[in-house]
Amino acid sequence: MLVWLFSFFLLIALLGLLIFQLMSLADLEFDYINPYDSALRINSVVLPEFITQGVLCLLFLLSGHWFMFLLCAPNLYYNFRLYTRRQHLVDVTEIFNMLDWEKKQRFVKLIYTVILLFFSIFWMVWTALEDD
Repeated sequence: MLVWLFSFFLLIALLGLLIFQLMSLADLEFDYINPYDSALRINSVVLPEFITQGVLCLLFLLSGHWFMFLLCAPNLYYNFRLYTRRQHLVDVTEIFNMLDWEKKQRFVKLIYTVILLFFSIFWMVWTALEDD
């Protein structure tokens, strides 16, 4: 039960980070902030997002929840690939050209994380009912 509760809070943190990034991109699109500030805001939370995703995946792996680990692994691999290719940070000079792609990428991650959250809540409730 404790694993599911911890994963729930990690997924909520991931949702918060992704929503913050999407809001920064939307503010840039509607010209509320300049490209430098938007890139600075997004780049400051990219590594915490990747670390949180890695901790979540490691938690599922070490606790033996293979199904949830296999659901988390593609996103972890994608983040790892972005990081090793040095494509994880938003470039200030290219942010307007890549705005649609950046928004789409984060929106897909958001939907993926929401699906993981629903599975986590399901398994948390299942485990709580099983313990009674």
